[in-house]
Amino acid sequence: MVNDAAELDSRALLEQERADLRHQLEELGFAALTYDSNFADSSQVTAERGEAEALATSLRETLDEVEHALVKIEDGTYGTCESCGDPIAPARLEAMPSARYCINCASKR
Repeated sequence: MVNDAAELDSRALLEQERADLRHQLEELGFAALTYDSNFADSSQVTAERGEAEALATSLRETLDEVEHALVKIEDGTYGTCESCGDPIAPARLEAMPSARYCINCASKR
């Protein structure tokens, strides 16, 4: 298991990452994106829209992982591999606070 100080550090990192991701998604906001309908190259507009949607999908997936880790902190299961139930190495959690799996199980995926 993760000690209390490490858990507090992880929580702070995860909460900051969540805020950053939400801000990025807000800035990207598809409702706010405007594309000039008179723009000469509609394929350029389509490409830009596709890139924005791909980025938003990636940001949402990362946000889901961060929020999942925060739930695990709340329910006391943070730092436990979701596959084998063994503790996740502190160095792995430090590098990737939202890690769901120990390095052994992650390498099998």
